[in-house]
Amino acid sequence: MTRIGIILGSTRPGRNGEAVARWVLELAKQRSDAEFELIDLLDHPLPHLDEAIPPSMGQYSQPHTKRWAETIASYDGFVMVTPEYNHSTSGALKNAIDFLFAEWNNKAVGFVSYGSVGGARAVEQLRLISGELMMADVRTQVTLSLHSDFENYSVFKPNAAAHEPALHTMLDQVVAWSTALAHLRQK
Repeated sequence: MTRIGIILGSTRPGRNGEAVARWVLELAKQRSDAEFELIDLLDHPLPHLDEAIPPSMGQYSQPHTKRWAETIASYDGFVMVTPEYNHSTSGALKNAIDFLFAEWNNKAVGFVSYGSVGGARAVEQLRLISGELMMADVRTQVTLSLHSDFENYSVFKPNAAAHEPALHTMLDQVVAWSTALAHLRQK
């Protein structure tokens, strides 16, 4: 069965992303077309990129990199849950992405973002990064506003009628593309 990792892309204390990622996982687990699991970057403590050889060479030397590579390699596609910090994604998510190369290739990726403008600017940058990593980013994304989907900017209360249909459409696309790309990953 197709395996999709939901990457919680914030490690900040008191992060809003944990509630968002758990919401995504809860709705995704109601589906029967793929297996969904949470990948919390707090469970994969990665220092600032400390590999001497570029990731595209696949010659990882650090134990934390090897563990991270095994984790990412085991999935067929991803949903990245990202905050928007200073018009971009979090440094923790960018660093985690930059550690690897081949493990991301020929996999689909969808995005759930949150911020003052729904995290849209963070996703635009992640789409550029995804292309360089030979990932197929799907069109539909879920953008959550700190103003209307969080009470006091910190308690997650999503507008289900507005966001759940978009989330399911994005998951449909991630699963379909992950399945379609399987033959490329097997080579």
